[in-house]
Amino acid sequence: MRTADELRALVAAALAELEVSPELGALAEPVRYAVGGKLIRPVLCLAAAEALGLEAEEALPTALAVELVHSFSLVHDDLPALDDDDVRRGKPTVHAEFGERTAILAGDALLAEAFRLVATSDRPEVVRELAKATLRMIGGQQLDFEGGAPRVDVHRLKTAALFEAPVACALALAGVVQDERRAWLTFATELGLLFQVVDDILDGDGFVEELGPGGARALADEHAAGAHAALAELDVDAGVLATIAETLATRTV
Repeated sequence: MRTADELRALVAAALAELEVSPELGALAEPVRYAVGGKLIRPVLCLAAAEALGLEAEEALPTALAVELVHSFSLVHDDLPALDDDDVRRGKPTVHAEFGERTAILAGDALLAEAFRLVATSDRPEVVRELAKATLRMIGGQQLDFEGGAPRVDVHRLKTAALFEAPVACALALAGVVQDERRAWLTFATELGLLFQVVDDILDGDGFVEELGPGGARALADEHAAGAHAALAELDVDAGVLATIAETLATRTV
């Protein structure tokens, strides 16, 4: 079983070599520009797949698809009509670098490329799981814009859905029956909420504004404990997954 760093290197190399559809023409450049970052979600997919007895390479197209959906969401979130952000990961956002119209199309292309990749699986359920998570994420964004909903409800959709997706897809690839998925999906949900709370702690907004720094830190610890408790219910070697949870709990960037 590979370490999280080894899985991340596998994902990074595959993304660098990924061939986008030739029909995209000049859009290939902004599509590639949009992809990168910590690669948490695809690494989570591969780690879950290996814990379930699969080779990481078997799950690699699905893991990449999850990352492309994540990238699509960021490209569109950064647009002036949404969050209006000009910088991401220390460089201009896609719309700031290439223009708003190109960014819209690049986001569309990322989503389509994601489903082209995941459709290579011979298990249709994998496609359904990714589609379901994508729709939940989009619904969470809309709920956030509308305002008034409890913050945790927003992020169970907006953030946690794309942490549940890589795990749910790995479960589908491994043929795990529904009755045996509860602890896995609980782990993924707790991990997604942990990520969001820590993100807010680092940015000084969101849950920090609602609960204060101490309250937000306590909430992060609660979600970290929930993730580890769910892993303890699994009859697999969950060491890499536990390391991912610990890394998210203690990250400083």
